[in-house]
Amino acid sequence: MPLTIYKRGKVWHYRGTVAGRLLRGTCQTADKATAERKAAEIENRQWKGYFDGPGSVLTFAQAALKYRAAGKADRFLAPIEDYFRDTLVKDIGPNSIWDMALTLYPDYTPLSRNRAAITPAQSVINHAADLGLCSHIRVKRFAGKGKSKDPVTREWVEAFRQHASPHLGALCLFMYLTGARVGEACAVELDDIDLSRREVKIGTTKGGDDDVANLPLPLVVALSNLDRVPGRPVFWYRCRDDLKFAWDGVIKKAGIKKLTPHSCRHGFATDLLRKGVDVVTVAKLGRWKSPEQVLRTYGHAQNNPRLTDLLTDTPETQAPLENARNQHKTGTT
Repeated sequence: MPLTIYKRGKVWHYRGTVAGRLLRGTCQTADKATAERKAAEIENRQWKGYFDGPGSVLTFAQAALKYRAAGKADRFLAPIEDYFRDTLVKDIGPNSIWDMALTLYPDYTPLSRNRAAITPAQSVINHAADLGLCSHIRVKRFAGKGKSKDPVTREWVEAFRQHASPHLGALCLFMYLTGARVGEACAVELDDIDLSRREVKIGTTKGGDDDVANLPLPLVVALSNLDRVPGRPVFWYRCRDDLKFAWDGVIKKAGIKKLTPHSCRHGFATDLLRKGVDVVTVAKLGRWKSPEQVLRTYGHAQNNPRLTDLLTDTPETQAPLENARNQHKTGTT
C-alpha cells in the first residue's frame, strides 16, 4: 500500500509498502501538510530508485551513513556531510569536490586540503560504488609540496617523560617505540597488551584489521608501572584532542622543541632507517601501506658528504663511521 501518515504525539510519521519494500519513519514535523508532502517525496524517490537504479536516488548523506557503518575512518567527514547534505551522488563530480575543498578550507595548504576534503569525499563515494550503489569517481589532487616533518629522537622522548605524568610519558614512549598513530595509541585497552609475550594489538584507524606490535623492554617497564582505571583506556586519553593541552604543557615545562604526537611515529621510522633497517621492513613494522610511502614521507638524507668514505671500510674510515653513528643516535643531520 502507498505511504500513509499518522500522528505519534505531536510529530507525524509515515509507513507503507512501496515497490515491495516496507518503509516507516518520522516526517520530523508537527504540521500535517508538510508531513504529507514529505511522505510523497519519499514515496516518489523510492519508486525512482526502483525503476532507475539506486544511483538515481542516493544522496551523499546516505552514502556517508553507509561509510560510517562499515567502520571507515571519519575524522574529516562531518564538514563534508554538512556541505553536500542531500545532494545526489550522481550530481557530484570532481569539480564539485574541488569547490567543496576550496570553500571549506580556503587557507589550507594544498596537501592539507587533499587530506581533509578530497580524500574523504572520494572515499565515501567509492565505498558506495563498491556496494553497487553508484559509479566510482576519480578526483585530481591539489598540487603542492608538503612541509618537512621533524621527528622526535630518543633523547627528546626521555626529556618529555621526565616532565610528564606517568600515563602521558608512557603514551609518548609507546608511539615512538611501536610507530602507533595517536588514535591507535589512545584506543589501546588493557586486554590488547600481553606483557609476558611483549606484544600489543594495535587496531589501525584507517579501517584495517588489528595488528600485533613488539614491546621493547623499556616500554614493558613503563606499562607495568601504570595505574589501571576501570572504564578508561591504558593511557587514559581517548583522542588527540584530549591530550593536546597536557602535551603542549609538558613541552613548555621541559624546554624542548615543540613537536606533535605524530612526530613520535615519524621518529620511529626515521631512527629505524638511520640504524640500517631496510625500508620494506620499516613499512611492515610501522604498518604503512607501502615502502614508497615510508621513503616519500620519512626518508631523510644526511648532510655529510664524507659518508661515502664508509664504502672503503678501512681503519682510516673509522672516525667518520663513528661520527655517522653518533649522528644516528642524536638525530642530527
